[in-house]
Amino acid sequence: MAQETPGTPAAAERKKRTIAEIRDSKHTGEKMVYMSVPDYTSAKWAEMAGVDVAVVGDSLAMIAHGHSSTIPATMDMMVMHAQAIRRGASNTFVLGCMPYQSYNTIDRALVNATRFMQEAGSDAVKPQGGKSQAHILKALVDAGIPTASHIGLTPHTIAMFGGFRIQGRTADAAMKILEDALAIEDAGCFMLEFEAVPASIARLISEQLTIPTIGIGAGVGTDGQILLCHDLLGVFTDFKPKFTKRYARLTEVAVAGIRQYIAEVKEGTFPDDDHSYTVKEEEYDKFAAMVARRRQI
Repeated sequence: MAQETPGTPAAAERKKRTIAEIRDSKHTGEKMVYMSVPDYTSAKWAEMAGVDVAVVGDSLAMIAHGHSSTIPATMDMMVMHAQAIRRGASNTFVLGCMPYQSYNTIDRALVNATRFMQEAGSDAVKPQGGKSQAHILKALVDAGIPTASHIGLTPHTIAMFGGFRIQGRTADAAMKILEDALAIEDAGCFMLEFEAVPASIARLISEQLTIPTIGIGAGVGTDGQILLCHDLLGVFTDFKPKFTKRYARLTEVAVAGIRQYIAEVKEGTFPDDDHSYTVKEEEYDKFAAMVARRRQI
């Protein structure tokens, strides 16, 4: 496939990836690129660059709303962001992450997953959990809702882990992750995500599955990768996870630009003629005369 240049017709006309293509990537060997995006503009960036899947991650509770964790994300919040992301990336597969406690019963999961599909136009949904959530995952799949899941470090149960800790560092812990992965596959999910799992463990588990895996902090042996847009571009700077590689430093560029703006306003050099509108001289003179007469009244 020819490389697409942002803004060209080829980029604008790109075809949305399908569930079949994502599933088949396990066998074709194509590495799928996922990126978590919180808003319309970053969704446009994702589509222009050629990201395979734009993820509406509940990390936006931290990135866009300033919370200290993902727990405060609500369905209303997620649907609103998903709608903006759908508008920004109309030709990109959009995966909506179901927020905390939005899928703790089958009925609630079905209602909330349907909101992602109907109200936001998402292409699939992603709860969190493996074996213990298999009945929920199967119910979603059986209802005709394309479903993925998330295991390893699951932010919704972070308190039970005692914080952000690497998962699967013992043989028993790794076996539990494998059992979770197999349960997700058996439930009919089309993909699963590993988070914060040793690279060798994630690779071996991925080799046991027929569905593709994506990783975040899980090494190169998964079938694809996901990072947060604002992490990899250096927009979010509150902290930097070990697994995040910075491909740009947009906050530094942004702050420098704002400082220059402040300086030019203070100096009176902005706006200059190039950034101001003009009026015909005769109309200005006529208006000035009207103002002068008004002052004399």
